[in-house]
Amino acid sequence: MKQQTRTRGVALITAMLITALAGSVAASLSWDNALDVRRTMVMLYRDQAIQVAVGSEGWVRGILRDDQANSTSDHLDEIWATEIPALPIDAEAVQGEIYGQIEDLQGRFNINNLLDANGKIDQPALRQFERLLEALGLEVRLAGVAADWLDADQTESIPYGAEDPLYTALTPAYRTANQRMTTITELAALDGMDRDSFDLLLPHVVALPEKTAVNVNTATAPVLQSLGDNITLSDAEGLIALRADGGFADYGGVFAPLVDPDLQQAFSETTSYFRLKAVVQIDTVRISLFTVLHRNASNSDVIPILRSLGTI
Repeated sequence: MKQQTRTRGVALITAMLITALAGSVAASLSWDNALDVRRTMVMLYRDQAIQVAVGSEGWVRGILRDDQANSTSDHLDEIWATEIPALPIDAEAVQGEIYGQIEDLQGRFNINNLLDANGKIDQPALRQFERLLEALGLEVRLAGVAADWLDADQTESIPYGAEDPLYTALTPAYRTANQRMTTITELAALDGMDRDSFDLLLPHVVALPEKTAVNVNTATAPVLQSLGDNITLSDAEGLIALRADGGFADYGGVFAPLVDPDLQQAFSETTSYFRLKAVVQIDTVRISLFTVLHRNASNSDVIPILRSLGTI
């Protein structure tokens, strides 16, 4: 009787262990399946969000084409400069919203202006960049460092500069680009460019594929200061107030006595380069699409030339 009792006890314990193991395996499989389903849905929502964001480019391109057809200048009172409000995405397969804004990239200093048509350092543009750095309270030597990053030679600018010998001694080592920047984030690689300096400079600079003029109707105060040696912060703020109602009536007459003589051709009241920032939220998935758009001055054609997700 004792032997039978022990046998039944072992059998009961074994059955309980098997049941517990089976329950654990079932719970694990159920959890893994739930994760797989969620992961699949997130990937699906992300792909849908990207398509919605890319689709918004067509709408923005139409706005920019119409703007050029109906206006001779670009300023901050135009429709394109209005922040895009949250618009619902209401479809059978997906629910969400999209919002964003269009930025005038020629209201900033184009870092690639530091090179002239021959690939050499453009001295007037270099001095303009130095004034921009001064207006922001940053080290002026960053202008020479940036110029050395772009130019094709390995001769360090005097008194400031940095070429391959400096960067290859770092860990990890890298070299200067020796060409125009593709994105402004390359500035983070410059010698002496820390995170705080980069964040402070970022709203006032851009990297465009060709030499561009500053649109004085949309330029930031430090960029306006960079146009001339004698333009103070209060002068720049006064200029911004003067353009508040539809831009400058006669921008040439206003800036001719203020702008450095070497930069007389470096400012305008029109823009060819814009950037769309589109933010799409579907369920818990949010993506940010940045698209650089080029508007042809002759035929108003607007084409995307650079896209990036999640970062400028």
